[in-house]
Amino acid sequence: MPQAKRPRKSRDMVTIHPAAAAIDIGATIHVAGRWPERDNEPVRTFRTFTDDLHRLADWFAGCGIKTVVMESTGVYWIPIFEILEQRASR
Repeated sequence: MPQAKRPRKSRDMVTIHPAAAAIDIGATIHVAGRWPERDNEPVRTFRTFTDDLHRLADWFAGCGIKTVVMESTGVYWIPIFEILEQRASR
């Protein structure tokens, strides 16, 4: 009979860059997340229409996000990149 796996000891993750966020880019939705300490709802889903992308950028700006990492398998990252880039250069 196989032995049950022993639970790993819980490890606290250390926040290295609290002003960072991430976006999983999709063709019809983007899933964005940031550190839980910065918001009661740290992960949100946004559609890919221009107004929705601006709401995503507003959400990041409201918490002082300075760095964003994106994962995309196609060219779907370009519109949100352009919006975030414009805001960063202000």
